[in-house]
Amino acid sequence: MKKVDIMISNGRILTLDEKGTLIEKGSVAIQGDSIVAVGACHDVEKRFEARDTINASKCLVMPGLVNGHTHAAMTCFRGIADDLRLEDWLNNYIFPAEAKNVNKELVYWGTLLACAEMIRSGTTTFCDMYIFEDETARASSKAGVRCLVGEVLFDFPSPNFKSPSEGLEYTEMLIHKWADDPLVNIIVEPHALYTCSEGLLRDAKALADGYNVPCGIHFLETKHERQELTKKFGKNPVQYLHDIGYLDDHLIAFHCVAMDDEDIRLFSEHGCKVIHNPESNMKLASGVAPVPDMLKKGIAVGIGTDGCASNNNLDMFQEMDMAAKIHKAYRLDPTVICLWRRFYRVLLSL
Repeated sequence: MKKVDIMISNGRILTLDEKGTLIEKGSVAIQGDSIVAVGACHDVEKRFEARDTINASKCLVMPGLVNGHTHAAMTCFRGIADDLRLEDWLNNYIFPAEAKNVNKELVYWGTLLACAEMIRSGTTTFCDMYIFEDETARASSKAGVRCLVGEVLFDFPSPNFKSPSEGLEYTEMLIHKWADDPLVNIIVEPHALYTCSEGLLRDAKALADGYNVPCGIHFLETKHERQELTKKFGKNPVQYLHDIGYLDDHLIAFHCVAMDDEDIRLFSEHGCKVIHNPESNMKLASGVAPVPDMLKKGIAVGIGTDGCASNNNLDMFQEMDMAAKIHKAYRLDPTVICLWRRFYRVLLSL
């Protein structure tokens, strides 16, 4: 009989494999940071002996959730400036509040608070864009939560850097510092097309490509943003991304509310990823992203909460629930998104 560190026993195990396998009375054997066996109790427990055993009777055991887009330290700004449109909220309240208040200490402790909130609601991995992201990484590592973090890059100064070049240097430092960490990974994150010059966008993409790391950006969060960017570039914003070399399988685009059929086709052809943030988009009245159309075209779509200031919580179960419901209501079709059905069936039977 092999020795393992932990055995989670007697739980109802939702494997989330392609068949949706549900093990009514199952066990999970864990050695170090790896799951070494999943199966029926009688099978797993006759092959492994654990140092510690967790009795999961009457509990659901499932993989941890992934929050695809956060600003974790913004737990400190929860509920700030409610009931405003995105442009007003961001430019007149959030950016000034960050310039006045954000420092290393706030980011570290704000991220620890976010990690506690995420762990409590089943999230074990998050993708973050914020300021002083070395502190975000440090806090996440201390909490034992996996993360993909990137320093937000602007044309203008942030509380952490005075120029775009300093922001890029800081990002490169993060890539080197956390290169071999088992929990922390780095992403290059220019904030948005409306806050970054073409030079900064190109430099950010070159940095991401040079180190073979992802590149993330807020994109087409509102119809107004689309209109202004189209006027600025003289072309479709997705075509602009294509022209500056952004459309590839390293791109993770956050929001994508105002994408049309041609945008979706281009994203699909180039393997771009999308993170859907339904509650944040609802709170800021940004609209409803065409997620069902993206899924039909084979785009990989994840779900994120966004920051607490534009959502008020980091609960991914609530976010999944809303992702299913909002599209049903918007499309007048109860079958259009079915991602929550399996969870309801399992949870109601506990």
